[in-house]
Amino acid sequence: MPDSPSMPEDCLATSQPIGLRLGIAALRSVLEAHGAWLERRPGGRRASLSGVVLAEAALDGINLERADLKAANFIDASMSGANLSGASLHFADLSNATLIEADLSLAESVDTKLDYALLGGANCSEARFLRVSLRGANLREARLLEASMENCDFARAMLRQAQLLQAKAFDCNFAEADLEGANLYHSVFRHCKLSGITAAGSNWANAIVQNCEFRRADLTSARFDRADLRQSSFWKADLSNCTFQNTRLDGADLESANLVRARFHEATTTSASFRGADLRAAQGLTPTQLGQALTDRDTILPDGSHGPFLRGSGAHRPCRI
Repeated sequence: MPDSPSMPEDCLATSQPIGLRLGIAALRSVLEAHGAWLERRPGGRRASLSGVVLAEAALDGINLERADLKAANFIDASMSGANLSGASLHFADLSNATLIEADLSLAESVDTKLDYALLGGANCSEARFLRVSLRGANLREARLLEASMENCDFARAMLRQAQLLQAKAFDCNFAEADLEGANLYHSVFRHCKLSGITAAGSNWANAIVQNCEFRRADLTSARFDRADLRQSSFWKADLSNCTFQNTRLDGADLESANLVRARFHEATTTSASFRGADLRAAQGLTPTQLGQALTDRDTILPDGSHGPFLRGSGAHRPCRI
């Protein structure tokens, strides 16, 4: 553990009063006892750093697996490669902390602060996030497989190339987040705000994305095959070159969306709104699908003509552009 002049030597190891700064010697003692506890050796004791201040500390590679870190202060701490798997992080503050390639799998985070934290390549698989703030956090290439997220704030977070397979998000804010190339296969998103996100090339195949808001989102070339997008809003979103094969779009709002060259083979479109949408060169739309959807005179139909769609018009046939 690197020495740090910011951590005095004369503090106790465990069960600290909230706000007490922990010293190097005390921390080493805690870690030694914790290592013994993890290995079930005599003298072992689970690390309890509840309320302890370790702000700006050099903690790279630290092993706090299953530790009690409730209300701990890790603001601006360096914790790259740290093992926080299964740790309790309730009310902890890790704002601006560096957690590159850290392990937070199975961690429990409730009312935790991770604003602007660096979590690139971190493993957050099967972690639980409840009312966690990750505003502006960098989770590039992070793994959130089967993670549970509820009432969390990811506004303007970097999630490019992140893995969210089978993750669950409820009532979360992802406004203006970067999800370019992210993999959300078989994920579940309900009542989430994703307005203004950048998510070109993202994969939402087999996902359940209901009652979510994607207003003005950039979703070019995203995959929504076999996804359930019912009642979600894509108002003025860029969905050009997207695939919606076997997708449930019933009741979805795609008003004024860019759907140029999108593919809709076998999609369900009952009461889906294509009012003002640009469907030029869209493929796979049948007269039945367009007849069940809502179009108006501002809709540009697959053949390049303006709506509303009329049966027998042949306007479902894609033009070449």
